[in-house]
Amino acid sequence: MTDQTLIILGASGDLTARLLLPGLGALLKTGQVPGLSLIGAAVDDGWDDARWRQRVADSAGVDLETRWIRADVTRADDLRTLVAAAAGPPAVFFALPPAVTARACEALLDVDLPEGTRLVLEKPFGSSRESAADLNRLLTRLVPEERIHRVDHFLGKSTVLNILGLRFANRIFEPLLNNTHVASVEIVFDESLALENRAGYYDHAGALADMIQSHLLQILGVLAMEAPISLDAGEFRDRKADVLRATRLWTTDPATSSLRARYTAGSISGKTLLSYAEEPGVDPARRTETLAELVLAVDTWRWSGVPFRLRSGKAIGSSRKEAVITFKKPPRVPDGLTGCDQPDRLRIGFGPDALALDFNINGPGDPFELDPVSLEASFGAGELPPYGEVLRGVFEDDPTLSIRADVAEQCWRIVEPVTSAWRAGEVPLLEYPAGSSGPSDSLLGD
Repeated sequence: MTDQTLIILGASGDLTARLLLPGLGALLKTGQVPGLSLIGAAVDDGWDDARWRQRVADSAGVDLETRWIRADVTRADDLRTLVAAAAGPPAVFFALPPAVTARACEALLDVDLPEGTRLVLEKPFGSSRESAADLNRLLTRLVPEERIHRVDHFLGKSTVLNILGLRFANRIFEPLLNNTHVASVEIVFDESLALENRAGYYDHAGALADMIQSHLLQILGVLAMEAPISLDAGEFRDRKADVLRATRLWTTDPATSSLRARYTAGSISGKTLLSYAEEPGVDPARRTETLAELVLAVDTWRWSGVPFRLRSGKAIGSSRKEAVITFKKPPRVPDGLTGCDQPDRLRIGFGPDALALDFNINGPGDPFELDPVSLEASFGAGELPPYGEVLRGVFEDDPTLSIRADVAEQCWRIVEPVTSAWRAGEVPLLEYPAGSSGPSDSLLGD
């Protein structure tokens, strides 16, 4: 592999220290990216080579050739300096807010990018279907589509392969995953973390754009896709795109198919939390949601009529990160058998990745009384953390885990009826205490 350079725009931010550099460090320790150099760039005062090297050492844990260049990433002259400093074709990672990313890409139009340059963008990709399409057109003026990596770390290869392996390498499950046998599907990512000093980004995004429009729709695509012929990037991404093109809001009324809420003051694990509206940097007038729920339909032969409920919330008392496939109850249970009220469920956990199958069997005592049991297994841990997988795909020119342009636009198309209704005040902004399980009007099943 030839020498390569990773240029991180916005390198002083939290994303770089918390996720990007640890992922890079794990990848470099595998020896799969020899000859890599690193350039950190931002306009922040107080940063220099020494401080940047310390951040790299602390977060990546590897010895790496690196340097710091102070740069305004929206100025073509500064970007030209960064590209000129690269050894080999650069991979430019936009660890920036979406609006700044768009301005940086516009500035790059005036920069002569070397052959082989790759662009790596964080979600959300645009702020609407129209803006995503505009951004996609801009990006393809810079580099070919196959060298554009729209990052969704939820699609870390181990998670994707766990779901694909479970579905398509086990005859016991796949014949049942359809509307004949499945009553509903839930994809939930509730976390106990609150705002955590991210108001600058989160108060403009909210739970819908931050989690559902991006991460959870990608998981839906993998859960609901038809079997790909192979794991070739084109084949895999085509099948996922088929599902998302067929996805829509469950009803035409966003008030009955969506829910939004934000947390009020409360406590989690003994830690007192402010109300979201009182968090530093938050503008209460924006009415940003910290919890969002959607009910979606996937209009394919396999899934027509099955509701897909997606939810993500912050400051929830008990973290829940899983996809749950709830099966229909048996058409009839013989008279005399009792205790079989709970439906069978297949649970796929995210972080840690795990599998559980909930069903009913004859328990101890009365043999005519059924008891719920759960069979559990852990998925094998991936070789790399999600950002390590993402970066490996970038350096190996493998777009399998990257979001394709049309898919990014489809994800905005799916949620736009909801965002329009929310902006118009047609769906109330509910509240829930921090540390609770969320609003009582949840759209999730029983």
